[in-house]
Amino acid sequence: MRIVMLAIAWLMVAIGIVGVFLPVLPTTPFMILAAGLFARSSPRFERWLLEHPKYGKPLTDWRREGAISRNAKIASVSLMTASYAIVWFAGPPQLWLKLLVGVILVACAVFVLSRPSPSL
Repeated sequence: MRIVMLAIAWLMVAIGIVGVFLPVLPTTPFMILAAGLFARSSPRFERWLLEHPKYGKPLTDWRREGAISRNAKIASVSLMTASYAIVWFAGPPQLWLKLLVGVILVACAVFVLSRPSPSL
């Protein structure tokens, strides 16, 4: 089971890295999942991820306080808004589907905005 969790963790890291280059694919949720899987399968890789210069602080903030930084909130909600504009103007023609996507994105935005900001 440890090897399966380790493989899934690396898959989450890979998807997270792809998310750096694709604005519609979030990075942080995949890294949070990878850190959790590494915690159960490889303390060495968990430590590597938590000490990573780019991903370490957001992951530590999330673990410690369930916190999301102000900049990350702004980026997240901005990208959700831009994504919804693309769906609205270039997406499927069905109004119900556009509205469903909107409801899902609003729920996600509410969740992100309701998280506390990290303390020092």
